[in-house]
Amino acid sequence: MKQHRPSRIVLSTTRGNSAQQRELFALLNLGLVQSLASGVLSPTEAVERFYHAENCLYVQKHFRQKAAKAIMSHGVQLPDLFECLPVEEAQREFYRELETIRSLCLQLLERRRSSNVTARAAA
Repeated sequence: MKQHRPSRIVLSTTRGNSAQQRELFALLNLGLVQSLASGVLSPTEAVERFYHAENCLYVQKHFRQKAAKAIMSHGVQLPDLFECLPVEEAQREFYRELETIRSLCLQLLERRRSSNVTARAAA
């Protein structure tokens, strides 16, 4: 019997300009946060599917924004919380980390919206 391998999202294969890619990145992370919070996705699965080294390097190299780098950093560490902290503390920290990721994603989206408004005003 074949073992099901989770699908991996590889950011380097996405199309669009860098602003569109950052917007997709933020929206994708918001979906991951929701999936993690609801238990549909485990922290380990999230790392396997999205917060893996290839995407971390891509974000660091191509996005060049502190918020995007911080999102990946918080995502990568999620499974470690459950290995080094007592269960209740790990659960609290897990939700705190998810809220941090969510907040950073909203910052990225707000920047995109602000730059669109500025561009339209200049036109």
